[in-house]
Amino acid sequence: MLTPIHVHSNYSLLEGTIDISSLIGKAKSFGLSSISLTDTNGMYGLIEFSKKAAEAKIKPVLGTFIDDENDKETYALFLAKNLEGYGDICKIITTKKLKEDFSLTNLMQSYFPNLFIITNSLKLLKNIPRYDNIYAELISTKAKRSRTKEVYNYAVQNSIPFVATNPIYFLNEEDFLIHKVVTAIKNRETISNLDEKNLVDKEFYFKDPKETFKLWSSIPDAVKNLNYIIENCDVDLHLGKFKFPLFQSSSHEDSFSLLWNLSFEGLRKRYDIITKRIQDRLVEELGVIRDMGFTDYFLVVWDISKEAKRRGMMTIGRGSAANSIVSYCLGFTEVDPIKYNFYFQRFLNKSRTSPPDIDIDFSWRERDGIIKYVFEKYGYEKVAMISTHVTFKARSAFRETAKTFGKSDSEISKLSKFIPWTDARNLPNVAELFPESKSLKFNEEPWSSIVKIAAKMANFPRHLSIHPGGIVISPTHITNYTALEYAKNKGLGLIVTQPDMHGIEDLGLVKIDLLSQRSLGVLRDTIKQIENDSVN
Repeated sequence: MLTPIHVHSNYSLLEGTIDISSLIGKAKSFGLSSISLTDTNGMYGLIEFSKKAAEAKIKPVLGTFIDDENDKETYALFLAKNLEGYGDICKIITTKKLKEDFSLTNLMQSYFPNLFIITNSLKLLKNIPRYDNIYAELISTKAKRSRTKEVYNYAVQNSIPFVATNPIYFLNEEDFLIHKVVTAIKNRETISNLDEKNLVDKEFYFKDPKETFKLWSSIPDAVKNLNYIIENCDVDLHLGKFKFPLFQSSSHEDSFSLLWNLSFEGLRKRYDIITKRIQDRLVEELGVIRDMGFTDYFLVVWDISKEAKRRGMMTIGRGSAANSIVSYCLGFTEVDPIKYNFYFQRFLNKSRTSPPDIDIDFSWRERDGIIKYVFEKYGYEKVAMISTHVTFKARSAFRETAKTFGKSDSEISKLSKFIPWTDARNLPNVAELFPESKSLKFNEEPWSSIVKIAAKMANFPRHLSIHPGGIVISPTHITNYTALEYAKNKGLGLIVTQPDMHGIEDLGLVKIDLLSQRSLGVLRDTIKQIENDSVN
């Protein structure tokens, strides 16, 4: 059985209220063979959704819901037919997020052969070319009945194919209250003052698809077209397959020859006496690096470290990379793995499925300069910072939910200071679970309702932030793999990936950590002060 398109996950950043694991679980309980996810103006949950759907043997249909900033009734669903279509979605979302003059109507003047496009907007249907991949959306709910009839009549009169949908914003009917709360949080309003226009239809919950399909018995083509679309959407993201950055060199040598020569050059600098054990270790490591495809990755890290030292920056590599003699010889770690008997296999081995972990520390005052260097050398179209998804924990969920009930900051602060840093699901029983929370009495209204609602918001995302040091360099345009947007503080101009580090690693893009280390800055200042004092 198929599902009506489309589902909004909680990764829509306060647009929907569905946990992906719960979504997949309910889809399985209905015996669905496929399900679609269309985050609002994003692809925040697509990687996790794709993985979990595949694990449950449910076909994932990947897409996005794009609207116009100033006209929320003008929107369209974009569903990827194939990997090229997925890349188109990443580019469309990136354009939407980065371009202030973005217009959905203008965008849809172009033909996207690798996408299915579905819209309920008469404005769009009347103002875009009638490409063969565009469908009119027929929504099944009572509140949309009048609009659906209008769209249907226009589609029939103009020979536009139509498709049945049932937008899903929450799993169960009673979860509409959660939707109201997160919408109030997003709009900084109380529930009582919330504009109804900002809320979705109460019927937008995950109904039994059998009930939905009955509604379309008189228009069988609406379901037939849905079937056709889902059958023709098949995206293989090649999750887990590494997509390494390509090292840019002025040398005519191939990458591995360059890495080999640089490593042996560094070996002669590091060791006064090169024993057979030392040389064999270097050759062995280089063979593993070559066979696993990490050659260019090591050269990129070497290049970053070399440029930092050329600029006189204080920098040092750490983490399990210190177990590698190649790292030591290339100069981005300073600990001799032979002397301390460090095992290279802890850092990299042929059974490892995740990429190696190379962390490079810079002074907090100098790191931004080296990040700029990476963007400029490898291209702004190939480089991005990695996001983190800031989620609701117990204290933040409690505070924000209480605000939507009209509680003052002073009232909230008196109670929230006794809530520990824990999972929001613990809120209803926090007094029994934690000694510091014994004074909290959440068994009276409205606090009882507040903590029950806040508990259901556990791990819902609040906003995107920037990973402390994660940067990714793609072998091709990065929007072939992921959508981009500005970090929370748009004024800084920092662009981040929509997936977090886990999604980026699942995609096979390799993260490099360029970390800000305050102690290196202190050390630099201390050395400079000593030098100045010695001169004086």
